[in-house]
Amino acid sequence: MRYLLLIGVLALPILVGFGSRSTAASRVHSYTPSVRQDVYCLQGRSWGYPGNCQFSTYSQCMATASGTHAHCGINPIYAFERQGRQQR
Repeated sequence: MRYLLLIGVLALPILVGFGSRSTAASRVHSYTPSVRQDVYCLQGRSWGYPGNCQFSTYSQCMATASGTHAHCGINPIYAFERQGRQQR
């Protein structure tokens, strides 16, 4: 009897989770396109070149650079990628 009760207690949340419409709907509609997080690089004496390239917007990079002797620039990978497309 205890064994059946244990199985019921463990199986109930699993069955409810799989059968729930809200769970299934949230998986379908929760997709958002990924934002590139390496477009701008924090550059300076302590960071070198190309620097810390983990920023998706220029304002994020400048906020991190604020109060330091650093500046922000575009990631060279993207800068040269754009230049290559324009020359063709």
